[in-house]
Amino acid sequence: MQKELLMLSDRIKQLRESNSLTQAELARRLSLSRSAINAWEMGLSVPTSQYIVELSKLFNVSSDYILGINETVTLSVSGLTDEQIDAVSTIVKCFQKSNEK
Repeated sequence: MQKELLMLSDRIKQLRESNSLTQAELARRLSLSRSAINAWEMGLSVPTSQYIVELSKLFNVSSDYILGINETVTLSVSGLTDEQIDAVSTIVKCFQKSNEK
């Protein structure tokens, strides 16, 4: 169980930092205290299912990704043209090929 908590805590911190949010900013967005976010990131407590859903929406990832069940990240392409979507797809495929080597 402890390993799962660490995975969840690491994922929340990684998502927060990759979105350039401080613990206080994330706490404000979720109507929580900064200490609650800190406790999640330290593995001292875990978010309720309600907050897992809120985090998923906020960071545009699945709840399975936050929980460490699935490593697939969903990328929203809404608002992009077909040409821009093709360009993003090409870049992703290029990275996937380079990681296979």
